[in-house]
Amino acid sequence: MRSASSSVLTGLLYTLGLVLTGALLASLLLHFTSMRESSLPYFTYIINIIGLLAGGFITGRRSGERGWYYGGMTGLAYFLFILLVGFLGFDAPLRWDTLLFLLAAFVIAGIGGILGVNSSHSGHKPRGIKPRR
Repeated sequence: MRSASSSVLTGLLYTLGLVLTGALLASLLLHFTSMRESSLPYFTYIINIIGLLAGGFITGRRSGERGWYYGGMTGLAYFLFILLVGFLGFDAPLRWDTLLFLLAAFVIAGIGGILGVNSSHSGHKPRGIKPRR
């Protein structure tokens, strides 16, 4: 097992990497195809969901325990990063939908963390159970 902070940081880096890659792909699709800008918010939601699930999964797999919690912390860290960029870069105000995004980021990354912990234990014997003799 690794420390929780390094697991969350690794998951956050995976999330940011996937979101940036997805944004690049979406912008290329927008430029080189007949895709309309009106469909861009749907792509943004999908890209964020995939990034948060993957980041939570990596966090849960690396931590090996409490996947919902550490995955959720990855979602919280991602939310804080996006909030910081939005506030400092674009002077975006705090609104109710911002809190909804916080909840969604925590839940989605938490689900990824649960899946990550469960994938790291597949094929292993449960802890604390000793075989009978």
